[in-house]
Amino acid sequence: MATPVSGPVQSSPSAAPALQRGIVKMVLSGCAIIVRGQPRGGPPPERQINLSNVRAGALARRATQNQPETKDTPDEPWAFQAREFLRKKMIGKEVCFTVEIKTQQGREYGMVYLGKDASGENIAESLVAEGLATVRREGIRGTNPDQARLCDLEDQAKAAKKGIWSEGGGAHTIRDLKYSIENPRNFVDSLHQKPVNAIIEHVRDGSVVRALLLPDHYLVTVMLSGVKCPTFKREADGTETPEPFAAEAKFFTESRLLQRDVQIILESCPNQVILGTILHPNGNITELLLKEGFARCVDWSMAVYTQGAEKLRAAERSAKERKVRIWKDYVAPTANLDQKDRQFVAKVMQVVNADAIVVKLNSGEYKTIHLSSIRPPRIEGEEKNKDKDKRFRPLYDIPYMFEAREFLRKKLIGKKVNVTVDYIRAATTAAETGPVPAFPERTCATVTIGGINIAEALVSKGLATVIRYRQDDDQRSSHYDELLAAEARAIKNGKGLHSKKEVPIHRVADISGETQKAKQFLPFLQRAGRSEAVVEYVFSGSRLKLYMPKETCLITFLLAGIECPRGSRNIPGGVPEPFSEEATLFTKELVLQREVEVEVESMDKAGNFIGWLHIEGVNLSVALVENSLSKVHFTAERSAYYKTLQSAEEVARQRKDKIWANYEEKPTEEVAQVSEEKERVANYRPVYVTEITDGLHFYTQDVETGAQLENLMETMRAEIAAQPPVEGSFTSHRGDYCIAKFADGEWYRARVEKVESPAKVHVFYIDYGNREIVSSVRLAALPPAFSTRSLPPQATEYAFAFIQVPQDEDARADAVDCVVRDIQNTQCLLNVEYGGSTCPHVTLLFSDSKDDVGQGLVKEGLVMVEVRKEKHLQKMVTEYLNSQESAKSARLNIWRYGDFRADDADEFGYSR
Repeated sequence: MATPVSGPVQSSPSAAPALQRGIVKMVLSGCAIIVRGQPRGGPPPERQINLSNVRAGALARRATQNQPETKDTPDEPWAFQAREFLRKKMIGKEVCFTVEIKTQQGREYGMVYLGKDASGENIAESLVAEGLATVRREGIRGTNPDQARLCDLEDQAKAAKKGIWSEGGGAHTIRDLKYSIENPRNFVDSLHQKPVNAIIEHVRDGSVVRALLLPDHYLVTVMLSGVKCPTFKREADGTETPEPFAAEAKFFTESRLLQRDVQIILESCPNQVILGTILHPNGNITELLLKEGFARCVDWSMAVYTQGAEKLRAAERSAKERKVRIWKDYVAPTANLDQKDRQFVAKVMQVVNADAIVVKLNSGEYKTIHLSSIRPPRIEGEEKNKDKDKRFRPLYDIPYMFEAREFLRKKLIGKKVNVTVDYIRAATTAAETGPVPAFPERTCATVTIGGINIAEALVSKGLATVIRYRQDDDQRSSHYDELLAAEARAIKNGKGLHSKKEVPIHRVADISGETQKAKQFLPFLQRAGRSEAVVEYVFSGSRLKLYMPKETCLITFLLAGIECPRGSRNIPGGVPEPFSEEATLFTKELVLQREVEVEVESMDKAGNFIGWLHIEGVNLSVALVENSLSKVHFTAERSAYYKTLQSAEEVARQRKDKIWANYEEKPTEEVAQVSEEKERVANYRPVYVTEITDGLHFYTQDVETGAQLENLMETMRAEIAAQPPVEGSFTSHRGDYCIAKFADGEWYRARVEKVESPAKVHVFYIDYGNREIVSSVRLAALPPAFSTRSLPPQATEYAFAFIQVPQDEDARADAVDCVVRDIQNTQCLLNVEYGGSTCPHVTLLFSDSKDDVGQGLVKEGLVMVEVRKEKHLQKMVTEYLNSQESAKSARLNIWRYGDFRADDADEFGYSR
């Protein structure tokens, strides 16, 4: 401690000692203090000053640990009183001092005065006058007036019998110091969290202090509840390495608490560590440390903090926002979000499971929100695999998952909630998570309704648990402490997941698609009239999955009386009908996860129930028709709702909205959306053109699989020749696969497209693409060994890209004749350019010359160019348009009368 506080050190007693200033940091004893300077960019320098010419009693010392020969040394009489006299008078105060002597060992002796100059109170004189120190007379010279005054003051104290000069020897002034407590937990509990008077004797780091509890003189180490400051790490060689801001945090606490009179609330004692809160007249050090960025909140001790955990979180939040000290590089979890994206009001449309909901924003956008910091009920791997024969259904098979989902469903569905985004959990890949499934990016938020935190309500009922985080993980709920408190209450009261009772079991029979079970169940539902149900899932606008609570079963339910646009799942080729998505969305918004009433009328052959669904007095079938999202089906004529449906359809038709907007016009071809950034991919593959249709579509076979088809045909014909089919034995139905005898007398694989009569059956040859009307006697069952499972249909339908087919029959026939002449039954090269409503659109090259077949049609004036807007196709479109201009200039075929694509285009059978 030889570092100067201010000014030079005077080492010669003969010279006039310089007056120096400082602030008293600590009183070591009745005759020694530590003085510090002013902090400048970090903790200030400090030095020990011993009072000249006086001696006070030595304070108690604890025996050195790991040295059994040393023993505890008690206070000398009046030593503690002398220390306290100086502590109360000087701690934290400004003093001035002189250094009269500096020994070879570096110890400094001098005079100390309260205040800014030597006119202030002389500390040594005050001690001697109170009888708390003795004068070292052996070193006194009579010529020194200051020393002579000390002797006079000592004589006066002796005469007055003050302090150490009093009768009795001072044994009553010796403290009974207790360095350890036998049972710290019982000791803390016995105080019942009442404030205890104390003196802070030592500051280990910003959040750990050594305190002397009064009046019983217990010396205890106290860790501040709810926070942790940077610490000093002890290295192997015994040195200490401070973490960033450790020294600053320690000084912050020292300058405010060291040797101050405080009150301490001892709050808990986990693992022999005493947690407490230090109360000082000037404020709460715990909150100050957080606010100034010297500490961070810690969850494990936050729960015992008695002064309000939300204050600590608010103080930490303030430091983070200001990016002070340990938070200087802090980036908030929602820093990249606009304010409107951080806090918003939305309508709950669906409860995904016990910790996620789907909401609809004011913009109409749908967003999945995960409840922050909670985990839904889950089942361990062994339990999950216990019954491998049974299909695992999380909603019903995980204990309390159904209760949690129902709690959220009843509270939230269709209601407006307040959403505050707490953090965005980044997407994870399977490689990062190992055996844990990968997750997409998740928006985690606190959701409230009517002032109630939904996550907290779930946790308090024992229907979810709180996620534990690493201390440095800031991605958590903004109400994390309330969640922990709610979980503690749930555990204490044995709620839900924490209950010791038997877990609830939900035996729910799923009879969707189970035809036999559905037949048995149908009469009960028909007799029941209107039955209560909950819509579990919406497949399409008119197809739903329902949970029947009274019957504890799941059924698939089809809306009666309407014909709803079909989605891609129900259509060959996977292209949805117009407005199918809108119809599905309408049904979802109206009934998903709502409580409804259903009237079951019948069932179909797949085991699906057909009937009417009502929600709050609204018939869903009628609502879909009213909103131009469905048409009335002829089967509705037998129902009581037919007139209502008819009138609703009439109104919708007159509005000419949605499905009725262009119902007399041919629907426009849907253009596949391709991102502008995508480049055209030219990946030509060899194909064999087998059929050209009247609409200028064509069918091809892949050259690569041609050998497989030849082998299949040879084997199939050999088997048929060995066992000829019986004429008339095959009963044809639409959609059936079969074999058909073509005009050449050979059998080919085919599919029945339409049955007019036994003499007129429309078939499609699935490997060649041609169609024919045949008699049923020319049909037979397809042998299983040659089914589409062994080899898929080989004929694939395509249309020419960038080409607009003429509507005029003669012009179209000319184009078809040209294509038939050029490419039918020849090998070409094919590249898919973009999708279409019925089949992909492609470019086709002659295999020898590599000329573009479609562009050739344009050059000859047989077709027009269809202009595409996709950026990556513009080069091709330009080439086609140049060819078209060339044909127009030469007045070839359709351009022989000039450019007809003006007002009279329809007259010529063309449209632009």
